Amino acid sequence: MFLTRIVAGRMPSRLLSVFVRNAELLKFLTVGSIAFVVTCVLFFGLKWTILDGKPVTANVVAVLLATVLSYVLNREWAFTARGGRERRHEAALFFVVAAVGLVINQLPLAVSRYVFALQTPHVSLVVENLADFISAIIVGTLLATVFRWWAMRKFVFPDPVTPQQECDEPVLEAGR
Repeated sequence: MFLTRIVAGRMPSRLLSVFVRNAELLKFLTVGSIAFVVTCVLFFGLKWTILDGKPVTANVVAVLLATVLSYVLNREWAFTARGGRERRHEAALFFVVAAVGLVINQLPLAVSRYVFALQTPHVSLVVENLADFISAIIVGTLLATVFRWWAMRKFVFPDPVTPQQECDEPVLEAGR
């Protein structure tokens, strides 16, 4: 909170109002950035080690693990001011949206690998890894992010939480 006040105090009011109006989107993009880094590290770590020769599988595993992290961060931070559903229903919808996002994320990599044959021995190892990075990490992630932003707000976290709803939720006592 202290750092937020310092940054807000030094920021021009026009820019601050843009950030405040788009706080939910900025939080969503921050969560997405964290998930992006996790996906990249896991994708290339798996692709170059235990899943050598299976880049789509490596990317699926990386995206699935990053999706679990994304759910927790989105639920507890980015969309904390939204709700409208029971947690189990919300989680189920989140993972359905994430599954569709996963398919969207894989399409550019699959096209790059299996339609355009951008893999060794048809191209050099450098070109293969560059094509994998651009198709899976850049294009796939961008397409899936746009879809997820729309679907999260439309289906998973549809309703802004009113102050009354926040008060109505049960409070657990310490130690329970």
